Formats: sequence, C-alpha cells, structure tokens
Amino acid sequence: MIDLQKVPNTPGVYKFFNKQEIIYIGKAKDLKKRVSSYFGKSYKDRKTSQIKFLTDKVETFTTKNEVEALLLEQSLIKENKPKFNILLRDDKTYPYIYFSLDHEYPGIYSKRTKKSIDKKYFGPFVSSEAVKKSIKEIQKIFKIRNCSDNTFANRTRPCIEFQMKRCSAPCIQEINKTDYFEDIISAKSFLTSSDTKTVQKLTSDIEKAVSKLEFEKAAEIRDRLKRLKILKEEQSVVTMANDIDIFSVSSEMSYLGVSIIVVRNGKIRGTKTHLIKQALYSSLDEVYQSAIFNFYEHQIDIPKKVLCAYELENKNILEDMFITKHKKKVRIIHSPSKSIRPIFNLCKLNAQQVIQNHISKEDKYTFALNELSGYVGQKEINKIEAYDVSHISGENAVASCIVFTNLGPEKHNYRLFNIPRKLSGNDVGSLKHVIERRLKYYDNPEIKPDLLLIDGGKNQLNFVQSVLKESIHSDIKVISIAKGLNRIRANETLISNEGILEIDKNSKAFLILQEMRNESHRFAINAQRKKKKQSIKKSFLDEIAGIGPITKNNLFKKFKNTKSIKSARLDELMTIKGINEKIAKEIISYKS
Repeated sequence: MIDLQKVPNTPGVYKFFNKQEIIYIGKAKDLKKRVSSYFGKSYKDRKTSQIKFLTDKVETFTTKNEVEALLLEQSLIKENKPKFNILLRDDKTYPYIYFSLDHEYPGIYSKRTKKSIDKKYFGPFVSSEAVKKSIKEIQKIFKIRNCSDNTFANRTRPCIEFQMKRCSAPCIQEINKTDYFEDIISAKSFLTSSDTKTVQKLTSDIEKAVSKLEFEKAAEIRDRLKRLKILKEEQSVVTMANDIDIFSVSSEMSYLGVSIIVVRNGKIRGTKTHLIKQALYSSLDEVYQSAIFNFYEHQIDIPKKVLCAYELENKNILEDMFITKHKKKVRIIHSPSKSIRPIFNLCKLNAQQVIQNHISKEDKYTFALNELSGYVGQKEINKIEAYDVSHISGENAVASCIVFTNLGPEKHNYRLFNIPRKLSGNDVGSLKHVIERRLKYYDNPEIKPDLLLIDGGKNQLNFVQSVLKESIHSDIKVISIAKGLNRIRANETLISNEGILEIDKNSKAFLILQEMRNESHRFAINAQRKKKKQSIKKSFLDEIAGIGPITKNNLFKKFKNTKSIKSARLDELMTIKGINEKIAKEIISYKS
C-alpha cells in the first residue's frame, strides 16, 4: 500500500517504481496533488491505469521551484530511461559542420557526434539535410574544398568542383594558403552571422581591395557577392520573420506527433519530426516542455522567440529554463504573425501527418474498443453490434444490424430485418422483435457480440435488456445512444443500465459509437427507401385507368403511402397533376 500522506505539498520530482525498477518519472508544482491524482477512484486512460496497477513504491524529491524540477526531471529521464516516459531523442548523434583545421588546406564536411568537441565544429543542425544544404551554400560562395584528404593529396589536375566554380582547387595551388585561410574564416563567419552581415563584410572587403589597387582581388570578392545574391534569390524567402523556431504537438490514440521547424533569416533552415508510441503524459504542457528542453540541450543557435502551437499554461517555466541553463532570454509565444502563419500551419500539419503515416485501421479501432471497455466497465470489447429502426409514417419499416470489430465495420456480417406491419411505427416493439430473432445466432461464439448499441433512449434500452435477461445471453452489455438537443452533433447522451455514461466527447470511444450509430442509420435508411420504391412499383393504382408512372409517383410524393392516398379527400387528390374528378372517385371507391 502506497502511503500518500508522506508526499509533501512542494515543487519537485516523483518516481514510480515496480519491483525496484523506475517505470515513470514526473515533475509537479505540488507533488502531493499530482501523485494523488494517479491513485484516485475515477477512471483514467489505460496507460495511466497500468502505471497505477504496476506501481508498488513512490519516491519524491523536493526542489525550490518548477524550473529546478524540470531540469532534474529531464536529467533523471535521460539517465534511467523509464518505460512510460516520453523519450524524444531518437538520434544517438547529431549533425555538425566540421572544418579540418589541422590540415594545411582545411576542408568542410558533415560529421555526426554526441556533442561539439572544439571550434572546428559548428552546430548541431536540426537535420543532416540542413548540414548538406549549408555546405553547398558555402562551396558556392567561398569555394571551400569538400574532398577527402587522400583525394586531395593525389590530385594532379582540378576536379569537376573547380569547373563548377565550387572549389578554388588548392590541391594544385590555384589559390595560395593565405587567401584560402581567409576564405575559411569568411565561411565560418557566414555560419555564425546573418546573410546581411556577410553582404556588408564582402562589400567592405571590395572597398578595401580597391583602395589598395588590388583590382583582381576586388573582382573575385565581387563575384563572390554576386553568387551570394543569386543564392538568396534561389532560396524562397518564406517570411519576414528573422529567427524563430516553431513547435507543434498532435495527439491521437496512443501516439504523439512532434514537429519542429527552424526559421533563420526568413528561410526554413530545417525541420524535425518525432513519433512517440504508447505515450504517457499528464498534459500537453508536459510534452512541449520535454520537446523544447531536449531540442535545445546541445544547441548553440538559440532564437529569441519560440512559437508553440498550443497555449502553455506555464510558459514562464521554459523561459526561466533558458535563462538558467543557456544564459539566454527567450520569449515563448503562441500567436503567429501574418507572415509566419503559413509555416505555423505547415508545422501543425506535419505533427498530425507523422501520426497518420503510422496509424493502421486496426490500430485505430483497437484503441477505440480498448478505451470504450474502460468506460463501460468491461474487461475487453472485441465486437459490437448496433441496431436502428427506420420507417416513414409507419410504412415499410426495417431494422438494421451492423457489426464493428478491431478491423472496423464488417459489412459482410451486416443484417437487415423486415418489421411486421402490426409493429411498423412502434420502435420499441420493433427492437424487441429484432433482438428476439437475432438471439438464436448468438449461440455461435464467433457471432456473439460483447456489446449492443441501440439507437434510442431509456425505453429502448430497457426493452432490449428485458429480452436478453430472459435468454442465456444475459451477459451481453447494452448501451443506448440518444440524439442530442436539436440533433446537434456531439451532444448525444449515452445510457447504460447504471445510468448516463460520462464519456469524453473527443475520445475515440465516443467517436466510434457515433460512427456506429451513423452507419446503422445509413444502412437502415437505404434499405427502407429501397423497400418503399418496390412498394411504389406495384400498387392498386396500377389497376386504375388513366394513372401512369409519373402520376403515381406524384401521388406518393404528396401522400407518402397507399393508405393515405385511399383516405384522401376528392379535392386533395385533384390537386395532383393528371388526376381529374373521375380518376379521383375511382381511387376513393377502389376496394382491394
């Protein structure tokens, strides 16, 4: 038994253990309040319930404030890697730009390492593609070599990179060592400053070269400046915003999608996405904190603004973290400006898409059924049957039975039932009739469902349950779904024999019940309409001279069924085009 009385009401970190193994680490502003929430009686999601079931020991550690708690939490998660924590780091190493400064003529390369070692490394970058792109830019502007040292040593003539004006060919001394090192310094400056500063420096270098009458050097720098301007034109400037990083988190089922877009000098410099399976978290605040903390752990290039696609309740924790850990002031914002909105929307879309790319149909419905079983108090739900009755003014009544499993709708197992005329229009009696007919098939365990969903209210539910109680299948759970006020979507009421079921309207459990209700309604309506068309094709009207297909169809449009047509007044019938007094009298006097 876990003693929650000993947990303090202070900020700090908590650890949940199972047989001496740490299974989850979290932080809280109020440790006692947070830890106690895991062990309450109210229904939690399956993962939280699993933690509650597995935990046999809780340890807490008090900190001065929430920022210290965040720093300690992330450190402990990295050290212990608990099975239920969100682990965003999926790369063991990070991409950097590397200059081989110990070489007589340094080259520029892409290298991966856990952290930068010395001044030869620049980064880390958000992705390896961002590194490759930056290296190509530098080669176009500053003509730094990218070949291996072995290739460099054995060169006797310039390579294709020289012909493409992306290398100054130091291998055959097309450039002297001093000028080449100046290019290396300029390239490093290009990585650490904005395009504007690079343009200003190159412009200044041209003026200095001209003042010293070094016209060839001035011409070379001018060409370099032109290449930089061409490069800027080639790259699509997407926003007026200078430096900003955008974070978006999307959640669906047991998945989390995290998307990060890095914008520098108005251009997208890199993107990153994460997919976290079986994610456990208490709030999206927690996910954003973890994502931002991990992303900047090894970053040097930290912007002044970070845009989150979710309004964090405690953004000050992250802002304080940047000051404490990185000695930089960063603003966390939530509202995108007009210029950044297209990229902001792109970031949100990618967070959703990374989940959709991995979710299968089976994942979707398995999750929904598992979630539903928790709400209705069943150990598991593998199959549901949903019923609906359809008729028009008591005529041509039919009932539908549709079947859903963890693979979604099983249309080959759908069934239709014709309702006897005496029950037509009596929804409660019709349902009772259908369930009584269906019961005999439940003797086959492959057909028998775990749950019945009835379209209707308490009366329909009670009648179906009474039928089940009198059978050997009284173990089948029944719930009904009643239409909301004015039939507004997501306002439906779910009822069981225990009363109203409180199910989150945004949950997958609620959505699958909605989907089943809609599908059973669609199936019943289509069958009812088909039945009505068949009844229209053949009726007593066919035996009355002067009534053709068009006139007959017009009669059914107005009066709906043959019973209403026969009981109509003479003047009412004569309002139909093609019906005169003689034909109207024949309709009224017709005896079948």
